[in-house]
Amino acid sequence: MDPYIEAHGLRKEFGSILAVDGVDLVVQPGEVLGFLGPNGAGKSTTMKMVTGFLEPTAGSIRVCGVDMLANPREAKRSIGYLPEGAPAYPDMTVVEFLRFIAEVRGFDRAAARDQIERLVEQVHLGGVYHQTIETLSKGFKRRVGLAQAFLHDPPVLVLDEPTDGLDPNQKHEVRDLIREMGKQKTILLSTHILEEVEAVCTRAVIINRGRAVFDGTPAELDEQAPAEVTANRLDWVFRNITTSDTVVAGGAR
Repeated sequence: MDPYIEAHGLRKEFGSILAVDGVDLVVQPGEVLGFLGPNGAGKSTTMKMVTGFLEPTAGSIRVCGVDMLANPREAKRSIGYLPEGAPAYPDMTVVEFLRFIAEVRGFDRAAARDQIERLVEQVHLGGVYHQTIETLSKGFKRRVGLAQAFLHDPPVLVLDEPTDGLDPNQKHEVRDLIREMGKQKTILLSTHILEEVEAVCTRAVIINRGRAVFDGTPAELDEQAPAEVTANRLDWVFRNITTSDTVVAGGAR
């Protein structure tokens, strides 16, 4: 089966700063890939390149077989993107914002209404439906961001820290939602919460200083810890990989 996300040799320079240095990402349909790394490792920059928000200095990106650099509009139709910080128009109400997104996505009024009603129930926005976004808590703003990413039912979801700012119950609900969607979609999500990798991801990629240092399943990640480490094993592996000079750990894919 052809991969829905296929990125090779991604490199991004900001002047003299090398933010991403030759990262490969291949994500198959039905796969939930957890994208991890310490702050400043290049996670968000990589995701912005995959979604066409940033143009890479070098490398190639294909989404659902479409070349992102040659045909970005077509490629972006297949993506639902939750960016870092979940930006939205603060003076719009939740329903106004979702109607705006639906219009941008080409929905007619009836289809937009049906889709928004489904999403509001799915991500539990009913209590803030007519509230302006600037008055929402961080958790509810995150839910609005998730709703706009899901609205056009895309085959590919790119989610930058989707549970950031949510309380434990909300995190559980969103993880259940991602796990269910992952059965039918291609999902790339970044997180700094290692338990999230075990909870929802079928595969994990860790980057450090702009380079991939691990690519494998959560079980393979756990196996990197020695037997005598019996608690917080993924934390141990993450620290070991991202604070050492290791270039590649785990299987290359």
